[in-house]
Amino acid sequence: MTVTSSAHGSKYANEINQAIESESESLRQLSLQIHSNPELGYKEVFAHKVLTDYLESKGFNVTRHAYEIDTAFIAEYESPAATAAAAAGEKVKAVGYCSEYDALPGIGHACGHNLIAISGVAAALGVKAVLEKHNLAGRVRLVGTPAEETTGGKIPLIKSGAFDGLEACMMAHPAPADVVYCTVLSVGGVAVEYFGKASHASASPWEGVNALDALVTAYNGIGLLRQQTAPTSRVHGIITNGGQAPNIIPDYAAGKFLYRATNIDDHRKIRDSVMKILNAAADSTGCTVKITEEMEYKPVPNNELLAARYAAYTEDLGVKYVPRAIQEAAPSGSTDMGNVAHYLPGIHPVFNIASLEGAIDTEVSNHSIRFTEQAKTEVAHAATLRSAKGLAMTGVDVVLEPGFSEAAWDDFEKRVPKEGVDSVEEKLKTLASVSTGGCGCH
Repeated sequence: MTVTSSAHGSKYANEINQAIESESESLRQLSLQIHSNPELGYKEVFAHKVLTDYLESKGFNVTRHAYEIDTAFIAEYESPAATAAAAAGEKVKAVGYCSEYDALPGIGHACGHNLIAISGVAAALGVKAVLEKHNLAGRVRLVGTPAEETTGGKIPLIKSGAFDGLEACMMAHPAPADVVYCTVLSVGGVAVEYFGKASHASASPWEGVNALDALVTAYNGIGLLRQQTAPTSRVHGIITNGGQAPNIIPDYAAGKFLYRATNIDDHRKIRDSVMKILNAAADSTGCTVKITEEMEYKPVPNNELLAARYAAYTEDLGVKYVPRAIQEAAPSGSTDMGNVAHYLPGIHPVFNIASLEGAIDTEVSNHSIRFTEQAKTEVAHAATLRSAKGLAMTGVDVVLEPGFSEAAWDDFEKRVPKEGVDSVEEKLKTLASVSTGGCGCH
């Protein structure tokens, strides 16, 4: 099935624009409130309250503390026409969006999740306005997803059914550039603990079993692994506990490591290599080891139809994109939205909060103090609403345009069983010397 143009974009664009712009000031206040009250993953109590209170006041059916997750929520709107159609046994299409609102330790909203929070809200408002004004059969669902920066709140929500019944789910992320075709990497995270035997480091070091030696051996082994790792993969880590005093042979040492890749096959390869190194370090030093796998985010397989439609709409709104090959070659982070986009059609574009004219500012990089400051500016707010309008227009097409959601599912089913991401060899063909500033996530 081929779907190349929309019958609805121009028809509903003005209504979506008006609905979102009419709430611009209240959305900005929401964003600034969340920005001023940064909360870590699964502790986003304030953000959860202000977002759910706002959505309820705008006519959404809100479920707080959704699926027994304290800071998750579901906000849904169903038109009267959709209720009647469902009662008559007809299929009613639904589109979903994600809002994130957790912060980073020490530097607050340095990934701009205050903006992601309101972008999801604004997109849902735009779709609701169209369905409500014309009483068209459709649903829109906003999923409030905590803890993206840590272990991934979307993952238990997927398992609990929060995304069931949707034709597609979308979100957008702030960055120092505008990118639709961002190569968002997978990421796996492990915590490793080594256990040895303490002794006096001077009087009887031979009586000890040095847990720090095991951790340093692992750290160095992972460093050596990098030369046999694909250029598109990443591995990095820290020592979180290196012992208590220099005159005591450490009986305990701990660290954390992350590994990333552009596709599932490379992800599995680097994971297996890391695991072998962590275990071998214990064997070589006489320690025992405990490895805790804390997270697994999949890469984001951007749905071609959703991405093309979003790109067209945001270009109409003034966004200027560099060529796709350069977009794909940009350095990237990771997100649990990858798990969602492996469950149903989805996209994860990024929008430039440093410039509305397309200028790339690599000084404003995600996870930096500069980004924290930029995330509360008027420019960042305007960029967020512009992106949200593109998401809303695309979402209206998902719900209302005949054949569009079906075509998106066709693309999903063709690509995702094959992991939905280009191979390393194909990716290397597009690596460019021009950087777009990256797609900042986890």
